[in-house]
Amino acid sequence: MRHIKIFDTTLRDGEQAPGCSMNLSEKLEVAKCLEKLNVDVIEAGFAIASPGDFESVKAIADTIKGCSVASLARSNMKDIDAAWNAVKGGADPRIHVFLATSPLHMQYKLKMTEDQVIETATNMVAYAAKYLSNIEFSAEDATRSDWDFLVKVVNAVVKAGARTINLPDTVGYTTPEEMRALIEYMREKVERPDLIDFSVHCHNDLGMAVANSLAGVQGGATQIECSINGLGERAGNTSLEEVVMALKTRADMYSDVATRIDTTQIARASKTVYNVIGQSAPFNKPIVGKNAFAHESGIHQHGVLANKATYEILTPESIGIVTNNIVLGKHSGKHAFETQLNSMGYTLSEEELVKAFEEFKILCDKKKTISEADLEAIVMHNSTVKAEEDPNAWKLDWFSVHTSNFTTATCTVSLKKGEEKIEAVALGAGPLDAAYNAVDSIINPPEYTFDDFKIDSVSDGTDALGDVFLKVATGGAQFTGRGLSTDIIEASINAYLNAMNKVFAAEKKAKEA
Repeated sequence: MRHIKIFDTTLRDGEQAPGCSMNLSEKLEVAKCLEKLNVDVIEAGFAIASPGDFESVKAIADTIKGCSVASLARSNMKDIDAAWNAVKGGADPRIHVFLATSPLHMQYKLKMTEDQVIETATNMVAYAAKYLSNIEFSAEDATRSDWDFLVKVVNAVVKAGARTINLPDTVGYTTPEEMRALIEYMREKVERPDLIDFSVHCHNDLGMAVANSLAGVQGGATQIECSINGLGERAGNTSLEEVVMALKTRADMYSDVATRIDTTQIARASKTVYNVIGQSAPFNKPIVGKNAFAHESGIHQHGVLANKATYEILTPESIGIVTNNIVLGKHSGKHAFETQLNSMGYTLSEEELVKAFEEFKILCDKKKTISEADLEAIVMHNSTVKAEEDPNAWKLDWFSVHTSNFTTATCTVSLKKGEEKIEAVALGAGPLDAAYNAVDSIINPPEYTFDDFKIDSVSDGTDALGDVFLKVATGGAQFTGRGLSTDIIEASINAYLNAMNKVFAAEKKAKEA
């Protein structure tokens, strides 16, 4: 059985997608989900890119012990040094060095000859080899490169110490037939293919990233580079959940290969990532979309009721969606609450459990029926709203709003900061505008703009939890905030305070640096 390594780049290539940036606590939360998924490699970031990137890569490498943690590095010494210093605390650190090999990139981006590219790639892989043996080399834009030149590059970097060779479809240009042929050609022509993991990293510009990755496996690739929900630059990367479930579901076509992925963790990982970036799965997204297991056609419904296999090729349970008949309410105890969360795939620390249970009890007083979606929202909210706050961060005490369709909205807000309480009143174009004006008069924030603002209903009904996600931009940086409540004004105020507390924490950190 050929083991197919899953190299996840959600925290590097995925985070580079517009609107998908994450802070340190959010990256750690995603990394922990990836560890539970049993991915083989987490590409945690690009260590040289910024002090923040270095810090996050290092924190992930120091925290995650169930898989390899990698940092991307250009083919220069400074990048490689930074990558090593970031990942060296990991259980099995990896440095991922890349250099373009296509004529287009070499001429216009690198301004280097073929000989110069081979020399640079060889020297930099050899330089990385002084730190560790787990080295990956990527021939950027490989699918638009000359194949015979690629063979020369691969032979050179393997002799220098590279043990994983990535042949990326950087711009999503190739087709499945071409990708399979490329991998087969490289395995045939490279001097010691037995020493190498051949890897595919496919982008989805023409909608063929998953198909191209599967074709690469058929050609002999032993690593797939992908991301949760297919996040990535432009149209995104190969979707981890799609390619893994394709390998599992079509075992007849891929009988000689297997991954070590725990597919029952897919739903949680997908929701965590969407929650962190403030998005939700398109309703028709394969594997994790709302309609993935929904059937409206009468013919389909009849078939599924008779035998699920008529129209469902995989089950909700296989990706971690478990529905049971346990009913939780205001009289439920912490043990029943924890048991229900465990059945949904969530394992909380005692501190996290106590906090989530407190929120659950508060919600029970506001709602008649508590759904699994409500429980999931509570857990997600607690895990992703771990703002870099100190005990003196701003918190909502209470608010009162007066509004109608013929008067100006007025809001009175009371905020807490440590033991201090401050009240303010303000007018606004609507209740939310008035609330934010009142908050601003208390916290005195720097100049900012709203880059995003969303209110989602967690479940059905007029008493549904409102999940507010927003982004504020100030000082050249973006800060996200989340709030959860059956009252959307309360949720919105909490989301705004969550973001602004991050702003103030960043300002404090910058002053201390």
